[in-house]
Amino acid sequence: MGEPVPVWQCIGCGRIEAPQTCIGVCQARKVFMVSMSDHQEALDQIQHLIVQADAMQGLLNRLAHSTPRDGQWEASWRAAQIEARAVLAHQA
Repeated sequence: MGEPVPVWQCIGCGRIEAPQTCIGVCQARKVFMVSMSDHQEALDQIQHLIVQADAMQGLLNRLAHSTPRDGQWEASWRAAQIEARAVLAHQA
């Protein structure tokens, strides 16, 4: 990803100017801009992380709120391991 570029943005009208402030008619503050492709790449990565976190939370929720029937502990444990491995494999 590229580095953010400092620009000046008017707090009133939203006008953007780089690399220096305008002649003083507006009030400007320094903001940073990135390219649209870098922004989209970051959004895509965030969405991927959200999907992973949701899958992990689902597994943890099932582990925390379920109790296997008598004699089914090992089967439940193995099923949880399979699901955990699938979540981890999707993460990679």
